[in-house]
Amino acid sequence: MKRALAIATAVCALAGAGFAVASLTALKVVNIKSTGFVPKAVTVAGGDTVQWKNVDTVNHQVVANNGAFASGAIAPNHAYSKRLDTPGTYPYHDALHPTLKGTVKVTGPPPSVSIGASLPIATFGSLIHVGGAISPPAVGDKVTVYAQPYGQLSFVKLADLQTTTNGVWDFITPPQLLTSYKATWKGKTSAVIMVSVAPRLSLARIGGWFVTRAQAARSFSGRWVYVQRLNSFGQWVSLKKVTLNRQSSKRFHVRLPRGRSLLRTYMTTNQAGVGYV
Repeated sequence: MKRALAIATAVCALAGAGFAVASLTALKVVNIKSTGFVPKAVTVAGGDTVQWKNVDTVNHQVVANNGAFASGAIAPNHAYSKRLDTPGTYPYHDALHPTLKGTVKVTGPPPSVSIGASLPIATFGSLIHVGGAISPPAVGDKVTVYAQPYGQLSFVKLADLQTTTNGVWDFITPPQLLTSYKATWKGKTSAVIMVSVAPRLSLARIGGWFVTRAQAARSFSGRWVYVQRLNSFGQWVSLKKVTLNRQSSKRFHVRLPRGRSLLRTYMTTNQAGVGYV
């Protein structure tokens, strides 16, 4: 009976990162009249925008008592808008007409930035998505992404990004080894996530030889892989231990039973070394 051979290769499929986002923001209008702000007190959700519209015939100036916002002089038929993200109560007054006073109450959870990864384990050389969303959502806000590869003492900046629809942000990166990621937005910091990296293993048949290779951001000289065959019970059984050379590769022979054989190479976490799985 002839011997047939199939070589199994690892394929890493990247799924698009999905992130839960909040609803769209709203606009609340406050008219500025000679007699006061109308309405005098408003309540909005975090991320909503308040617009003060001057319907009077003289200038007005809106200033929060705690300094959270301040307009310039608002001319008649002009307006000043401010997006409010942080929950709380904001008393304000008219700096040009101090007897005119109002209050804005902002409800909802505190502002935050989320983060996630499309893959918990990536094969060396493959791309992953690191992304998330800001809350309250907004378009065009700056989110900064940081990374800390295994062995580094601190995080380093990867990129400044702009949020898109519903406050979503996304970054594509090829991790070289075990890496931690975090994001910051307007003084808020996300949770820290970790993405593990596995060496990229290849196995090919060239003439009467097999050739295996391990790729990562380090040499695997002197490390070994196991050549495994899939048996009739669906289990991977080791046939041979192959020690890699200075090029992190090796040419070798292996005896196979008659019939079809499906082979792969496998490296243990111990042989992959620190920073890899």
